[in-house]
Amino acid sequence: MTPVPTGWIPSLFQTMVPTGYTKLQEERGLAMADLGPKPDGNGYRPDPPHLEVRRHSDRVARTSVSLSDGGDVRYSETEPMLPEGTLSGEEGDAEEKEEEESQRPPTRNMPKESPLAMALQIVVPFLLAGFGTVSAGMVLDIVQHWDAFKYITEIFILVPALLGLKGNLEMTLASRLSTAVNVGKMDSPIEKWNLIIGNLALKQVQATVVGFLAAVAAVVLGWIPEGKFQMSHAVLLCSASVATAFIASMLQGFIMVGVIVGSKKTGINPDNVATPIAASFGDLITLAILAWISQGLYNCLDSHPYVSSLVCAFFLSLTPVWMVISSKHPASRTLLYSGWEPVITAMVISSIGGLILDKTVSDPNLAGIVVYTPVINGIGGNLVAIQSSRISTHLHFHSAPGEVPEEAKGCYYPCRTFYGTGANHRSAQVLLLLVLPGHLIFLYTIHLMKSGHTTLTPIFMTVYLAAALLQVFLLLCIADWMVYSMWRSGKDPDSFSIPYLTALGDLLGTALLALSFQFLWYIGDQDSDVGD
Repeated sequence: MTPVPTGWIPSLFQTMVPTGYTKLQEERGLAMADLGPKPDGNGYRPDPPHLEVRRHSDRVARTSVSLSDGGDVRYSETEPMLPEGTLSGEEGDAEEKEEEESQRPPTRNMPKESPLAMALQIVVPFLLAGFGTVSAGMVLDIVQHWDAFKYITEIFILVPALLGLKGNLEMTLASRLSTAVNVGKMDSPIEKWNLIIGNLALKQVQATVVGFLAAVAAVVLGWIPEGKFQMSHAVLLCSASVATAFIASMLQGFIMVGVIVGSKKTGINPDNVATPIAASFGDLITLAILAWISQGLYNCLDSHPYVSSLVCAFFLSLTPVWMVISSKHPASRTLLYSGWEPVITAMVISSIGGLILDKTVSDPNLAGIVVYTPVINGIGGNLVAIQSSRISTHLHFHSAPGEVPEEAKGCYYPCRTFYGTGANHRSAQVLLLLVLPGHLIFLYTIHLMKSGHTTLTPIFMTVYLAAALLQVFLLLCIADWMVYSMWRSGKDPDSFSIPYLTALGDLLGTALLALSFQFLWYIGDQDSDVGD
């Protein structure tokens, strides 16, 4: 048998990579190895190689000391992502600054990407992520009939909050590491693994805490309208939520690190692929784990009621271990103390969306909403996360914290997002254009799999696509305003913006979908028995 050539696979990926981005990676590698002539005050004079290495080592040592000093209140989480020259601005004299300028890589500007190259890089992970959300919707459509979901309906409130963890944690991790790759902060193996280990440990701490708080929010939001409270159900919710968040976060964290490192080695811009791939199977993994653990604990509720408490206590007891590991790395140590605001706020926003889902599912006339909720929420969150990550990387390249480009100054207006003079308006256009064809593919996939409780009538498809388009349009506008506002206030958008945006995507998607199904019911497009 003739062997099948394998060289076409790397060639295919290389055709999707803009030449400017590949050239930037090559120049960065050459600049790191270059110890050639350095400019002097009177001309050009080559320094001895050992002297140049010593100077470079001194600068790295000083930078490391300034970053690892936990008591330095002037440290900002945006600083490690900036070029080295901004990290030690208060150290050294003018001569050393000139020397650093001469040693800086010849190109620090973002490579220009054509809309076609950008779309090619985005479309494959976008489709993968979309099929992941379709699978999650089909799983949710099945498990809604399980005993745990029928008798403890507060689990539906947990669904958007736990699925939103991929936006709060996985996509935030992807955005941070993508920016680190693009600005050269992962060129050193030691610094690369310090960033990876610290961020993974931080993510486990946040997943455990957010999982517990999401369960508390589900108990409160379920108790307020009904006035009923059962301690056994509350403990089961806490155990299922914490265990699901912990296990899913660890699995997706390993996948995410592999994607970032692989993107760097193949020359693909991780901003375009990392955040969608972070969500590709995140929804499916999280929902499957939640359903399995919830049903298992529910089965033990009568015979072994203490199991839920033991499970919750076990995962909570691991939190101090992850805190110790995370605190040993300067970048993650800062976020360990300051990165809770967006994560917890996003969880509350997603929980409100979960309450809408819970009340909608309880109406038998609107049963078809279940299968489409993860799809519309996931697609909107994926697209806005790409835009947020791209804007953040652009700001890290070209602006100091607190300063924004000229085009972002003044009052915001929606046309600026899609037709402005900034660097990311074309990406906003590409992302918005992907909404309609993407959702059409996913709708027909659900239809072909004979899932859901709704027939694809022309009226249904028109209303659904209008809701999806409005959701993404609003999210892209909010992202453009939010990322620049956070940068202006000195906050790192990689850590703060994506949790808010994906949570707003969950809330907007669930609310618009519920309104769409209500509208379809009122105008007579009633078809709730398909798929039973």
